[in-house]
Amino acid sequence: MRLNEYEHELQRDLQSVASDLRWSAVDLKRIAEQLRKSGNEADAQTVLRSCTILQNDEERLQIYAREVKARTISRIKVH
Repeated sequence: MRLNEYEHELQRDLQSVASDLRWSAVDLKRIAEQLRKSGNEADAQTVLRSCTILQNDEERLQIYAREVKARTISRIKVH
C-alpha cells in the first residue's frame, strides 16, 4: 500500500532533518579538529560530544522515516 500525502511528507521531512543533523555533525567535527590543533582539547571534546548527540538523533530520525515507509507510523492529517 502506498503512503498517503501526509505520510510521504512526514517521511521526507524526517529524512531531511536527519540529513541536516548529519551535515551539522560533519561541520562540527571539522571545528573540533581545528580546536584540537590549536591546543584546545577541552573544547574539542565538548564539540565531539555534541557530534555524538547529533549522530544519535540523526539515526533515530532515520528509524522513524523507515517506520513511516513501513506504515508502522502513519499520519492522516497535518495540524
